[in-house]
Amino acid sequence: MTQVNNTAVITGGNRGIGADITRRFLDSGYLVVNISRQTPEFSHERLVNYTADLADEQATREVGSEIAPNHAVTNFIHNAGVIRPDLLENVKLEDLDYLTQLHLGSAITLVQQFIPAMRKAQFGRIILISSRGVLGLVTRTNYAATKAGQIGITRTWALELAKDGITVNCVAPGPIVTDMFHELVPEDSEQKDRIAQSVPVKRLGTPEDIGRVVKFLCEEDSRFITGQTWYICGGASLGSLAL
Repeated sequence: MTQVNNTAVITGGNRGIGADITRRFLDSGYLVVNISRQTPEFSHERLVNYTADLADEQATREVGSEIAPNHAVTNFIHNAGVIRPDLLENVKLEDLDYLTQLHLGSAITLVQQFIPAMRKAQFGRIILISSRGVLGLVTRTNYAATKAGQIGITRTWALELAKDGITVNCVAPGPIVTDMFHELVPEDSEQKDRIAQSVPVKRLGTPEDIGRVVKFLCEEDSRFITGQTWYICGGASLGSLAL
């Protein structure tokens, strides 16, 4: 089927998983609007970049207000995120506030601004990038809490928006090898090998593993899939994961 509802907003589309998603949508003919703190190292005639810190509520509202009147957004992929790991005794509530705004608050604000165009088109695809970490992982108190919140939001929005032709799904990656992964796990380390061996398929994931699922869920033909959480994790969601 020809994709006609082809304007996508992607948060954190400048690197890692977000960059792969951005490239896939560009390759499929979409106009892509990226929102990130740093601009991508790549460019395209159909790529529009906005610089904003989505952990800042006011900045999020302003960038959404700038995008919505100028682009008929029908696809929204909320990929931006950070981890801020800590063992329980060191968990900081200011980190919880930061991650709540970044992972949940900014998604709510942006979707509220994009919903009118989706309803007008009677078509919409909303994807929230969560994490396998919601099932439990050492040092992930704040991260797991806010990423689990995305799953609850997904199910709620799916019920509210289905009548408007809008589907809402959640993709829960990993472990996925990205720059953010290597900020926590050295590239050539026993720890990285140990994590890979704890995954049932005996390898770590790649941004491409996530990007292809996101793209599939945004196709017009995927209209019967909504409210679901897709664990793309090599089977790591089936048991424990070593760090």
